[in-house]
Formats: sequence, C-alpha cells, structure tokens
Amino acid sequence: MNRIATGIAAGALAFFAAAGLAACGKGGSKRDRYTIDAAYHADTGTLTAEMKAEIANPLPMSTNELKFQLWGNAFREGAKYAPVSDLFANSAYYHGKSYGGMTVSAVAGAESFEVCGEDENILSVKLKNSVGAGKKVTLTFAFEVTLAEINHRLGISECGVNLANFYPALCAVENGAFAEHIYSSNGDPFVSETADFDVTLTIPEIYTLISGFAAEEAEGKTPADGVKTYHVREEGVRDVAFVLGEGFECLTEKAGDTEVAYYYTSADTDPQRTLKLAAESLAYYGETFGEYAYPRYTVAMTGFVYGGMEFPALSMISSDLRQSEIPAVVAHETAHQWWYAMVGSDQYNCAWQDEGLAEFSTALFFGDHPDYGTDYRDLITASEQSYRAFFSVYSQVQKEADTTMNRPLTAYSGDYEYRNIAYDKGVILFDRIREVMGKHKFSNALKAYFREYKGKIADFEDLVSCFERYSGGIEDLFASFIEGRCVI
Repeated sequence: MNRIATGIAAGALAFFAAAGLAACGKGGSKRDRYTIDAAYHADTGTLTAEMKAEIANPLPMSTNELKFQLWGNAFREGAKYAPVSDLFANSAYYHGKSYGGMTVSAVAGAESFEVCGEDENILSVKLKNSVGAGKKVTLTFAFEVTLAEINHRLGISECGVNLANFYPALCAVENGAFAEHIYSSNGDPFVSETADFDVTLTIPEIYTLISGFAAEEAEGKTPADGVKTYHVREEGVRDVAFVLGEGFECLTEKAGDTEVAYYYTSADTDPQRTLKLAAESLAYYGETFGEYAYPRYTVAMTGFVYGGMEFPALSMISSDLRQSEIPAVVAHETAHQWWYAMVGSDQYNCAWQDEGLAEFSTALFFGDHPDYGTDYRDLITASEQSYRAFFSVYSQVQKEADTTMNRPLTAYSGDYEYRNIAYDKGVILFDRIREVMGKHKFSNALKAYFREYKGKIADFEDLVSCFERYSGGIEDLFASFIEGRCVI
C-alpha cells in the first residue's frame, strides 16, 4: 500500500512478453486474463475502454453471478466514502473539489448487469448459465472513466495523469463469498489474485507513457492526428497501472539483469541519486528475500497526495516530497514489489502484513547501506517513539487505545491511527521477532515466506507459520502484537 509521508479502441499489435510469476493462484486455478483496449482523451479528461475478461469462477461452488469492484466510482460526486480524508483533501484537490466516476454501458456475454454495493462500488454480472468452481467464462465490458483533478492513484494530477484501478476488477473471495470492499482513505483496499494483462492504450502523441513492463508503439495501427497507440503486456501481476503526461525526463540503470527506469520532474534535484537508490534497493531485496520476478522496474514521480504508491513493476512517488524524503519512500515502495506485488496479502483486513514488512525491509536496506545516512536502529527507534506517543494520546483521549492489528481499513479512526498500527507497530513487531529468532533464522523464515507464497495470496497465519517453522513458540509473540496484548 501507499507509504504515507511522515509529515502527514485499437487493433492487434506487437507486444513485449515476459514470464512473470507462476501460473497458478492459491487455489491452483489458471490465471485470469484481461485484454483492455483504451483511449485517454485529454480534452475531456475521460478514458474510454473495452475490456475482454476471461475469468475463472473463484468461488468454491457453482454460481450464476460474478462481482467486480468499480474503484473509479469512489471519485464521483456524492460518494459515501471519500478517497482522501479531510486531513489530505486540500493537497489532493489542488484546484478545489473535483469529481469523476465510472460508467459501464455494456457487458457482452452476460444475461444482465447492475451497479450496486454500499457505495455504487460493485458491478454485479448475472451470467447466462451457471458456471462451476474454477470454470472459465468470457465477458466483454464497455466502460468510461471520468477523471477528477486530484493528486491520487486515479486522476489528473498536477504533473501527470495517473491511471490505476481504472477497470472493473474481480472481487476477492473471503469466506467462500465475494468480498465487496468499499474504498477507504486509510490504506489500500485492493486485494487481487495474479492475472495476465494485455493493454492497448491510445494517448495524445505529446504525452510520455510510463508503465512497469515495457511499452511498445503499435505496429499495423493507422496513426490518427495527434495521438499515438502503445501496447503493454504484463503477465502474473495483481493489477496494471500507468502514468501519462508531458515534461518527464528518464534515466535508466541496471540492477543485475533488470532494467530500472526513473521518470522524474524538475521537483527532483538529484535524480541520479534516486535512480541509484531504486536500483540498489531492488538488488538488495532480491538478494535478501528472493529473486525479483519481473523483467523491468519503473519509478515514476507524479502528483500524488501521499508519499508513494506501489503497483507490480511500477512505483509512484509524490512530486511534493522534500528531497530528504525521497530515499525512504523509494526504498519502501520498492520493498512492496516483494510484499504486495509478488507475495500478496489481504491489505483490506491485515494491512500490517505488507505495510509493516515493507517498512521494516526499508530499515534493513538502510542499515546495510550507511552511505545514505540512515541507520537501522534509528529507524526502529523512530517507529517506537511514534507508536508510544500515539498510544499515550489515544489512551488519554479514548481511555483505552485499540492496538489490535487485524482489522479492516474502515475500522481505523483516521490516518494517524492507521499509520501507527499498520506501519510503526508492524516495524516494531518484525524487529522483536528478529531479536528473538536471531538474524539467521529470521532471514531464512522470510525467504521461505517469499518462496512459498510468491504469486499467491498469503493469510497472516501463513506468514506466522513460516516463522514458527524456524523458531518454535514464535507464534505467541506474533499473537501478543496482533491481539493488542503486548506492551511496547
């Protein structure tokens, strides 16, 4: 999920292919496939698209209904759950309140469809025939996304157009049913199995297209005045995202055999250092946890309300960051390539599982790279001080602070509580586990966790069991933190 800064249609084309992650999800079914043909219209701030989705029924039983998340509707006027809290609204809406939304006009291959859910966040698709568990169905969606002027994952930002969570995404399955997650201003409400994406995107020709995997110009496409068409193929990823816009510069470097690209604006006065850190952290995490699975890694500086945001093979960092903040954000978002992108988890209900681990991984990186001027122990101490201050304040105001760690994003009172539980307490948890187990056993447990759940979604029990295997009784320490019983 995003790191909150401490300062609170076209034809068949040539493509770039890569192996990506293993072809099976947790249930062993073959990956779903999304073929998206989209065009961004700068004059209206809209994205028109057609998407062919080849979906395997993820439920444990036959069904005649599939449900998809419509994340774009969180930006519409009148949405019940705002995409940003009041604390960040002014920096997000740089020209004042602006609205967007998502309209689905057709679903070919379905009997019927309707927009529903608690906040018009769900697209319910009724199938013509019931489909068995694991059996595939093909649906073709026609939809349009109107982008708000907002520094966020999806929107027209101050220095780029951010296209993330812009398509109907199959709902995650929870307790044998589709989970209808609402948008939350706390954290990232997105939970997805890996899938294959084949995206054709037409944009104004003066724009740069920034993607995780490499984008190729369309072959065999009749050019239209003022636009250019690209094709991107990403396999074994949880979602796909892009940044578009003018005025981007690009630097590249190798991290082993992996090309690392950094697209930046004039806001970064030392882009070479940022690129170096992105490449070094990518290489470090690969050596420490397990091999990076994607053919390329891209960091893009763009308008974003928080410090940064991760997607498979692509990280966004905010153009509003102070120069001194950039290294920690880049290292954190790069760590998310392991803890979210490759090893998935339930970010909605167990945010600490990827956020705490990504933040802790950042501390490990800086601890082994003292030339960046940040020490491992200093970062752990900073998390401890922040958490203790939070606990003291909340204990006085609310008489008793809720410090449990497994809870939905909507159960947090706001950004401050979320940050301290998911990030700071998560960092402290992993530091304590490392102290008890010892560095060698801890490292082996993390490598096992990565190896066994790469390309899958791991429950928090899966994480705990990997550590328990290397150090008996460690599950009790996990439980004391997760259940809010420990005293820090």
